[in-house]
Amino acid sequence: MHVRVAAATTVALFGLGVAILPAGQAGATVGDRLVVVCHRGASAYAPENTLAAIDRASALGFDWVENDVQRTKDGRLVVIHDATLDRTTNVEQVFPNRAPWRVKDFTAGEIARLDAGSWFGPGYAGVHVPTLKQYMDRVSHNRQKLVLEVKNPQLYPGIERQILGLLGTEGWLDRGHLGNRLIVQSFSADSVRTVHELRPGIRTAYLGTPPVAELPSYARFADQINSAHAPLSAGYVSAVHTFQGPHAKPMKVFAWTVNRAEDARRVAGFGVDGIITNVPDVVRRAVSGS
Repeated sequence: MHVRVAAATTVALFGLGVAILPAGQAGATVGDRLVVVCHRGASAYAPENTLAAIDRASALGFDWVENDVQRTKDGRLVVIHDATLDRTTNVEQVFPNRAPWRVKDFTAGEIARLDAGSWFGPGYAGVHVPTLKQYMDRVSHNRQKLVLEVKNPQLYPGIERQILGLLGTEGWLDRGHLGNRLIVQSFSADSVRTVHELRPGIRTAYLGTPPVAELPSYARFADQINSAHAPLSAGYVSAVHTFQGPHAKPMKVFAWTVNRAEDARRVAGFGVDGIITNVPDVVRRAVSGS
């Protein structure tokens, strides 16, 4: 069973629109228990998904970072958000005749030639798109924790197994890392389910806001519901918390991408367990009151 006794009552009340947990009930302790995750690194202050962004997160005092993983033409794993390279690199200048500049159409060597920092600011000229191995080496060096997103898995058959293989080689699938240093998430429920089936010990998260009636099926393979912040309510967060995930613990809720202090306070009041943000310092001040 993945549902606690209270779940039926909670779902029934939620269906009637009753606010089960009033906003603000979390109180003054929220800043102590809330996980703040740096979205694509501290991406308001350094180019997203780069080593510079996770270094910036570390310098700001944050240990949780989030990234996006995709695969190159020659089968290498790289850290980049978009399915195409043009928004965050100078690929149009380096390879002008290769439109639409899809990640999967370029080799790792070709991507390594690109400038992934100048678009953000001249001080980051020459920053590169990191491979996942380079990224994991830096996260380990910084003693950080990782929310890893399997991005566009439909474009890369078998990418889940490949990611897990690299994480294992890098030492990230031992008990210490699985306990509280790694979460794997995706917008694809099938991808999250695959990760859970391949390595049941990994903490997993589904990116989305499933209806409460569907939460029992997600609880079979996802430990968390990581939702956009706008659809969240106190009732929904409370309903998620009544379900137990695959590790027999209450499911958690992380809200993304929260970049305004007032939104951080709002979702913290709903009782979310974590906030994913480009501006972690802003969120920390908002929820701690300091």
